[in-house]
Parts: sequence; structure tokens; C-alpha cells
Amino acid sequence: MAEQQLLPDGVQRTAVGVARVRAAESRREDRLFEDPYAKAFVRAATGSRSQAEYAAPMERSAAGAALAARIVLRTRFFDDYLLQATAAGCRQVVLLAAGLDSRAFRLAWPEGTRVFELDLPPVIAFKERVLREEGAVPACERSVLAADLREDWPQALKNAGFDPTARTAWLIEGLLVYLEAEQADTMLSTVTELSAAGSRLSLSEGRTSPRPISDHGADERFRALTDLWKGGLGEPAADWLARHDWQVTVHGKDELEQAYGRPVPDTLSEGFLVAERGRPG
Repeated sequence: MAEQQLLPDGVQRTAVGVARVRAAESRREDRLFEDPYAKAFVRAATGSRSQAEYAAPMERSAAGAALAARIVLRTRFFDDYLLQATAAGCRQVVLLAAGLDSRAFRLAWPEGTRVFELDLPPVIAFKERVLREEGAVPACERSVLAADLREDWPQALKNAGFDPTARTAWLIEGLLVYLEAEQADTMLSTVTELSAAGSRLSLSEGRTSPRPISDHGADERFRALTDLWKGGLGEPAADWLARHDWQVTVHGKDELEQAYGRPVPDTLSEGFLVAERGRPG
């Protein structure tokens, strides 16, 4: 049994909560995805092998259940987005605040794909220990960068071999809500500067603030999570991206329900967007 390897408190610990949700989804017969490493991350973080640890823990409250359902939907949506983007020619993939994401190992990447994963040093150290213990082998070229996204992460990315002149598929999953508006604006501006024509980006729609749902029957664990939310951009991400030469497509509640056969909770009804960097001329 792997030694318990606790992550620090705060935003970094939310990665374990997401892993719990992904582990629970992976056990369902009608699962929308299968993450074979999610259970190992939870086990390493908690020191428990109890199946109860892998059940969707947020479902103690209506708000928590809604958030867990949203994590499942966004995981599958972003899986599909990344495979579509790489099939269309984006051979660089950048996962910002990758957390305990295991897509480099579990998705069927086109030949020549390189995935860059960025997160804080404690998250990276924990993740890499668990993956080594599991004997995980990536299905693509993989570069892992310990970086603070509030600092000079673009230079670290370039030093690792990232080519800003090549098309890139960016993923910002569940991150902007933890940033102040100015920080979120800076991050998207930086991504835009690093994106060659034809690059793609996907993230949550950002149409409404998620903070009010914490007042609707949320348990203590859920409130601890929402206390970390800073509000993000303060405007719909689609509007920001359109002003900065991105062509945006929004995938809303009805489309997601039809595509995946799962209800989208009304308390978290915003969709996801995919944007393509404008081409010259």
C-alpha cells in the first residue's frame, strides 16, 4: 500500500476532490469517461482503500451534487475538445493548473502530440510520485512543469520546448474562478500572446458567478471550497475572447444534455466554450 502523501490545504487540495468525482464516475456502468488513476490519487492522499472514499463525496448537499455532476460533464467535454483539436492539427497541448489530470495517459492522442502540464510544485511532486507507483506510461510526449501561474510561467514553458509559432490546444479547466479579475485577464492575455493562428482554447463559459450556489444547502466541505472562489474574469469569457481575436463557439446546457445523456443541474447551468485564434488576413 502506498504511503499517505497529503497535499497542502487550499486550492491544491481541491484537486483531490475532483479526483474523487472522476473515480466515482469511472465505476459507473454508464460512465462518460474512465480515469484509471483517479482512485490511486485519492488513495495516496487519504491513506484509505475504502470504496466510500471513491464515491462522489460532494453529493451530501444539492449544491455539492450539482458541482460533482458538472465536473463529470466538463471532464468528458474537455476530453472531446482536446482530441478534436489535436486531430485538426494542434500537436501542442497545454494544460494550465493541470492538477491531477491524467489525460496524457488515458486519451488516444494522434502521433506527434506533446502535452505540457503546469501546476504548483507540491501538486506536481505528489502527482508524479503516484504515477510512478502505478507504473503509468503516457500515450504521448509529456512535459511536466512546476510553475506558479502568477509568475513567469511562459518562459518556463518555452524553456521546456513549447513553440509559440505552432498551433496549440489550450485547456483552462476550473481555474479562472480561483483568480481575481485582473489575474484572469492577465492569464488570458498571456495565452493569447502565445497562441499562433489556428490555436484553440477551451474553458467554462463564465456567464454567471457560481458563488451564490453555496447558500443552497451546501455542506461544510462545499462551503470550504466556495470560500476559495474569487470570481474570475467578472464578464463572460466569450465576450473577452471575441474582443481579442478569438472566434468563439458556446456549448450550452441543452446541447450538453443531448450529447452526453446526463442532466445539467440548473444551479450550474453555464456551458463551455471552444475558441479558435483568428487567422491572419
